[in-house]
Amino acid sequence: MSTQDGPILIIGTERSGSNLLRLVLDAHTRIAVPHPPHFMRYLSGIPYDGDVDAMVGDAMSLLGDHIHPWPHVIDRAAVSEAAGPSLFGVVAAIYDQYRVAEGAARWGCKSTFMVEHVDEVLAQLPDARFLWLVRDPRDVAASAKRAVFGHCHPYRMALRWTAEQELARAALERWGPSVVHLVRYEDLVSAPDREIRAICDFIGEAFEPAMLAHHLGGNARVTASLSASWRTAGDPITTARIGAHRRGLSDRERRQVESVTARAMETLRYPFDRASLDEPAPGPLGVALRGFAVRMAVEARSLRTDRNHFRRWRRDATVRRLRRRAKTHRALVPAGESR
Repeated sequence: MSTQDGPILIIGTERSGSNLLRLVLDAHTRIAVPHPPHFMRYLSGIPYDGDVDAMVGDAMSLLGDHIHPWPHVIDRAAVSEAAGPSLFGVVAAIYDQYRVAEGAARWGCKSTFMVEHVDEVLAQLPDARFLWLVRDPRDVAASAKRAVFGHCHPYRMALRWTAEQELARAALERWGPSVVHLVRYEDLVSAPDREIRAICDFIGEAFEPAMLAHHLGGNARVTASLSASWRTAGDPITTARIGAHRRGLSDRERRQVESVTARAMETLRYPFDRASLDEPAPGPLGVALRGFAVRMAVEARSLRTDRNHFRRWRRDATVRRLRRRAKTHRALVPAGESR
């Protein structure tokens, strides 16, 4: 079996088991997958106009305020020297430095938002491979309702899930199964040996037994200790969270999620109640008010339990500052001129 050294990117929707899959891959001796600062999510909308120094500076600021600090120092000068002319070129240079520090042959990225950048990644790194991780959207919505990292309102999470599955399916159709591999969370946790071996075949790596015991590694323990939203990262692979929506969503919330996601659910083999197709969409004011109330409760819990709570606030402030600066720059620079 031949191997390639291209990166491995997990795409799809957050709260789908991406931390589990990240740690499974990271347990392989040839693969290093740090927790992502979500560079492309937070910075891709900023018009850098090819200014590599600005891109590197902003990426390093984001990394410095990362809610899951990396164990290695990234050399800014080396990133600038190695980075390509695009924002993803900067991201790849940063991840490659991490890979070298870990002594691995290839790096991985678990920022599921990279589903929006598949073509861009492949234009620069044609050996990249994508793991499309999908989970029952009702369970995704139930998980997000309790987490500090996603939309707390199930209806809004359902809209995101649908849009991101459509992007992932389009990538699979465009690039084919040799580049994009579908992984169902439910299959991964129900038959981990079979599914992880299939993933290894797809990425061109030999299976290693440590991948079935990711929770025994130090990275899993660190992740689980930082936030209540990540506490299961330190657990063995389990089917216990299949069907979490039965406890985490009300009947109305479940119907709302199914009304939005039904078409994709059917394609991805998730049964649902067809009566939900008649469920009216909630009003935007109700969504906003309910989402705000749940968010405040989640924030209060995070303040009590999470070690990285204030780092997350600082990260969010950094993102707002960078975007505000970009908006001010656009207002000051006449159309047609670059920075």
